[in-house]
Amino acid sequence: MSIDIETARRVAKLARIAVPEKELPELANEFSAILGFIEQLNEVDVDGVEPMTSVTPQRLKRRDDVVNDGSQQAAVLKNAPDAREGFFAVPKVVE
Repeated sequence: MSIDIETARRVAKLARIAVPEKELPELANEFSAILGFIEQLNEVDVDGVEPMTSVTPQRLKRRDDVVNDGSQQAAVLKNAPDAREGFFAVPKVVE
């Protein structure tokens, strides 16, 4: 797939990247090269290959999903600019 200069200009605008007019042809070529690589990946036969989340086989440590209060209320509220009666105090924003 080939990307033209106008498409490169539009992508740069959507990404909010300031690209000088003289650099748009090079950007279009880079986009085309990226899409060419993606097209090569589409040609790879992946039948029978299971999806994986890591290149190394590993199992995440599991823990019981138990609800608790965290036992750190004082430590958490110590960081609050204003805490009252064990809660964060915030300014009233709705009348």
